[in-house]
Amino acid sequence: MPIESYSFGNIVIDGEKYTNDVIVFPNGVKDNWWRKEGHSLHPEDIEDVVDRDPDVLIVGTGAYGKVSIPSDTREYIESRGIELVAEKTREAVETLRDIKDEEKAVAALHLTC
Repeated sequence: MPIESYSFGNIVIDGEKYTNDVIVFPNGVKDNWWRKEGHSLHPEDIEDVVDRDPDVLIVGTGAYGKVSIPSDTREYIESRGIELVAEKTREAVETLRDIKDEEKAVAALHLTC
């Protein structure tokens, strides 16, 4: 799924504009991604991601990096053999662009703060 552009509050993926947080899978996009707590990532927020067994999970923590990833969530991801990359969303988009052809990667992206 090619990400064409990202700016605060919106992202264009494969020609479609999204204005809510998304999860980008190799073969599709989950729109309106909500978390248990808005700016904290919990294991239940990414169960469907982990179930798909990606090599890498890239978390876009927002334009200003407001989303935190507690240690129990990090442990949950890593215990499943998934590499975790957490970056501000602009950098996360670039990381996904750089590695998407080399590894099975999924990106969970917070589009605003």
